[in-house]
Amino acid sequence: MRLIHLLPVVPLALQAQDFLDPLVLTASRIETAESDVPYTVNQVDKTYIEQNTRRTLPEALQFTPGVLVQKTAYGHGSPFVRGFTGRQNLLMVDGVRVNNSTWRGGPVQYWNTIDSYSIDRLELVKSQGSVLYGSDAIGGTANVFTKSSGFRDEEDGACFTHGAAYYEYRGNGDDSHIGRIESSFGVGGQYGVMFGVTAKDYGDIRDSAVGLMRGTGYPEQDLDFRFDFALNDQTTLTVVHQQVNQDAVSRWHATAFNPGWQHSGHVAAPGSYVSRVYDQERSLTYVRVEQENEDSAFIKRWNATVSYQTGRDSEAQYRSATDRRYQIAEVDTLGFDVSFESPLGDGSLVYGLDYYRDTVESEGYRKRGANPFLYDASNRPVADDSSYELFGAFAQYVWQPVEQFELTAGTRYTYAAAELGRYWDATAGADAYGAKRDWDNLVGSIRAIYRFNDCWSTYGGVSQAFRAPNLDDLSGNLTSRSGTASTGSVDVDPEEYVTYELGLRHQTETTSLNLAAFYTDIDDLIVGVPITSGSNTTVATNGRDGYVYGVELEGAWRFHPQWTLSGFAAWQDGRTETTAFLGGPVVDEPGSRLLPLTGSLALRWTSESEKFWVEGRVLAAAEENRLTASDRGDNQRIPSGGTPGYTVYMLHGGWRATDHLELTCGLENVSDEDYRSHGSGQNEPGFNAIVGAKLFW
Repeated sequence: MRLIHLLPVVPLALQAQDFLDPLVLTASRIETAESDVPYTVNQVDKTYIEQNTRRTLPEALQFTPGVLVQKTAYGHGSPFVRGFTGRQNLLMVDGVRVNNSTWRGGPVQYWNTIDSYSIDRLELVKSQGSVLYGSDAIGGTANVFTKSSGFRDEEDGACFTHGAAYYEYRGNGDDSHIGRIESSFGVGGQYGVMFGVTAKDYGDIRDSAVGLMRGTGYPEQDLDFRFDFALNDQTTLTVVHQQVNQDAVSRWHATAFNPGWQHSGHVAAPGSYVSRVYDQERSLTYVRVEQENEDSAFIKRWNATVSYQTGRDSEAQYRSATDRRYQIAEVDTLGFDVSFESPLGDGSLVYGLDYYRDTVESEGYRKRGANPFLYDASNRPVADDSSYELFGAFAQYVWQPVEQFELTAGTRYTYAAAELGRYWDATAGADAYGAKRDWDNLVGSIRAIYRFNDCWSTYGGVSQAFRAPNLDDLSGNLTSRSGTASTGSVDVDPEEYVTYELGLRHQTETTSLNLAAFYTDIDDLIVGVPITSGSNTTVATNGRDGYVYGVELEGAWRFHPQWTLSGFAAWQDGRTETTAFLGGPVVDEPGSRLLPLTGSLALRWTSESEKFWVEGRVLAAAEENRLTASDRGDNQRIPSGGTPGYTVYMLHGGWRATDHLELTCGLENVSDEDYRSHGSGQNEPGFNAIVGAKLFW
């Protein structure tokens, strides 16, 4: 009883049970077969990422129904999941919340700070709501599970060591080189260590219409470490540390290197800045204790986690030879999470609490003409010397009175508080200090799944979600879209959402099908509204109510032991109501950056020995011309009349040459199509030859 999730999971060992019905944790905080959860879940594992040469975490979701992968820059990526992106999606690493209070509205770059080569698997739960994980879990909840030593699967008491070295070359444009080395060792059943280092040197990319997009390349260095120790047979202590450093990631669309783009009558404007680059650093360290007891124990499972994260974003804008601006924001986040699972009646109760506290420092500098760099309060990106707290307590019960039917119901209480230090008040045109806001919220969710027989089941329900205003909502002061000054307001209130979903699953040994439809009602969405008609400065307001709905279809057919055909199609629509400017008339508009009708087909052949495989794929998207006023103003990224449709072809293959060597090859954008993903800041690479080699020991 398993739905094969098409393109992301057509691995060499397709018939293995783990792939036919993988266990997922994120959907219910209980390890459950994917076919048994009342949500739409997509799982991407390390095998798929490696074999399909997915460069980043956002790109790993490129073939997931209902997801639009937007890239403001080649080094930035922000998936739109069921119409929502950035801070309206929740990103976690091993269950630790990555979202923090400085995440701005619209696309963010932070998904790109997860090294895709350190991932064991990714679970994406769509429209989950806020019961289990709190604020921001609206469009999707993504949980990235990192690689481990797997010491409990090794022979008890025996020493073990494993390792791998990987190299990848990308031929498009100025060439790119990626290398990773990882090693694990330990004693089976006692302890294990996993260590990995990744170095990336991405060159500038080339498109058949624009040519070489100078400045799009960037370097990145990543490190990940994990130590697991068995306190006893039931209890494990885990220590994890990971860090990433990206330098000189260019927002190419804003620079003079962007000559503009014309395609089928659609025109995107050129850039004008001399340079606009980001440097970004992020680290995560956590310590976790988890225990699994007998099924009859009062507490069957529990875990407690203490985490510490750091982030440093710095942006340099050389708007002209006489106007240079710098913004720096540093965030330290301390987190604590504890959860329990207890058997209760004909089901299981999951309950717990979590707490996260951000401390933020920020500063801005500006150089005008021959003057030296001076501190500029009006250029500070977010309130300096500020803090933000987020506390939640939750409970969810999974009840199965009969084998065919399962009901899941839960609730969460959340308290959020912000204390602002120095921040720029755009309305007063001066610094302000000492604002405080706090909010609380109660949400609920009820979901169910019913199995008609061994092949067919249906699932669905209603889930509430919310997002408490963060420090960027309250005090942000950034350049967004194509040069718009986006400012916060201390008067905004929480956003609230309700999602209704209905799905149908079908599974046999050789076929699978999943059809899901959703509708999300939006109240008090925080958006930037122009201060006056025609103004290039916006202020955050609860200015938007509306809805988003869509349909997603995916399926796979193994019509021969060596051949599998898979594919998906997805479409979304929605409307919003907002004021044209502060105090202005209400305007009814399409939702911003909706997913156009998008579909894909893939055909895969695997040799009988499973040493060779080849997969061909076509991906197509229709023209997206449903634009808001702000979308039309974002003319460096979104062409006039909308983003043109496209069809691209890809071919990937691999060869397990020996027990210790695996070779992969990819030919992407075979027809050298001139295209960009809707809302992105640059075109996608033209024809690209990718080769990789992985050595095991």
